[in-house]
Amino acid sequence: MKNLSAKIALAPTALVALVVFVGCIAWTVGLSFTGSRSIPEFSFVGFEQYVALFGSPRWLVSLRNMAIFGVGFVGGCLVLGYLLAIFIDQKVRAESALRTIFLYPYALSYIVTGFAWQWFLNPQLGLQKFMQDLGWTDFTFRLLIDRNLAIYTIVAAAIWHGAGLVMALVLAGLRGIDEDIWKAINIEGIPKWRAYLSIILPMLGPSFATCILLLAFGVIRNYDLVVAMTGGGPGSATEVPAKFVMDYLFERQNVGLASAGATILILTVVAVAAPIWYARHWQTRRAASASKG
Repeated sequence: MKNLSAKIALAPTALVALVVFVGCIAWTVGLSFTGSRSIPEFSFVGFEQYVALFGSPRWLVSLRNMAIFGVGFVGGCLVLGYLLAIFIDQKVRAESALRTIFLYPYALSYIVTGFAWQWFLNPQLGLQKFMQDLGWTDFTFRLLIDRNLAIYTIVAAAIWHGAGLVMALVLAGLRGIDEDIWKAINIEGIPKWRAYLSIILPMLGPSFATCILLLAFGVIRNYDLVVAMTGGGPGSATEVPAKFVMDYLFERQNVGLASAGATILILTVVAVAAPIWYARHWQTRRAASASKG
């Protein structure tokens, strides 16, 4: 009876999730097979929108930029977040204050982060102007307007924003390590750097899996940061798939092509989430089987 009451109470939420999320996804996928322009229409055109999508140089550039951003952002956040977590795990003074400082950037929206970095890197307003006003007239700092470096500048801003999340999740994992393991490490005389790299790191698999999943979603839906910092420029040097979809949906009024791009992003989310979910599910089942045995 208690389970029945809980199911009845959760039924409206489940229904809303089913209609809004699953329904909208199905609607988007369906529109990607139509010739919809400014408004949705149901003229079936098969895979024509996908052929046009992957024939667009702008889309291919956006995919390349997403790959660069994804590797740099996820890798940078994991490395920096792990190092910050190790630093705080040394029982440093003012630990609470440091945790707050390192996690604070994540509390900001991508829009705020993007505008802050855009101001700092703007040659006419930020660091370059500040240094030139001090007398170093030859000082240049044009990362944001360099076509070859702009995407890496966005990666740096995103790492600054997201590394604190990794730190918080990994630190929770570190604090869950059994003290007996640390006693054994000390008895064996293993250097701390080697212990964190070879012994502790593999034990933090679930924490890192959660971090990778959250960061990967951030990579796929990255839009705000790019718009705030570069607007996709210079040229299309920082174009990303989410911006491509939004531009074709609202500015170029090509609903079919935008829906095709959104569908590819949905498939990317599934491709990222499914292996991680399966690995965690398999690990949980193996742990349950081991406990029964």
